[in-house]
Amino acid sequence: MTGLFYLAALLVSLAGMAVLDWRLRLFFRTAPLRAAVVLLAGLAFFLTWDLAGIALGIFYRGQTEFMTGILLAPELPLEEAVFLTFLCYLTMNLYLLVRRRLDTGSFRPDARAGRREEAARR
Repeated sequence: MTGLFYLAALLVSLAGMAVLDWRLRLFFRTAPLRAAVVLLAGLAFFLTWDLAGIALGIFYRGQTEFMTGILLAPELPLEEAVFLTFLCYLTMNLYLLVRRRLDTGSFRPDARAGRREEAARR
C-alpha cells in the first residue's frame, strides 16, 4: 500500500493546482488551448532533459518503498512524469499570479475591474 503514497501525494498536489487555477482564473480557465500547449511543451522539455541525463548516466532511479515501481523508460519512474507535470503547472500558476499582483496590486481575478470602477467614482 505504501507503494502508492508518493504518487497519491503528487496527484493531490496536482489537484490543488487545478483548484487554484480554477478559483483564481489563472492558466487553464482563461486560455485552455494555450495552457495545454505550454504545459505539454514544458513537460516534453523536462522529460527530454531527464532522458538525456539517464542516457549519460547522470540520473538514475532511487529505490524507495513509497513509489509504485512503474517505469516509463529505463530509470524513469511514473512519478517523475507526474512530478514534472505538477512542476510545470505550479510554475505557470505562480507566474500568472505574480504577474497579476504586479499589474493590479491584487491577487483577485477581478481586481483590475474594481480599480476602474473606483477611479470612475472619483
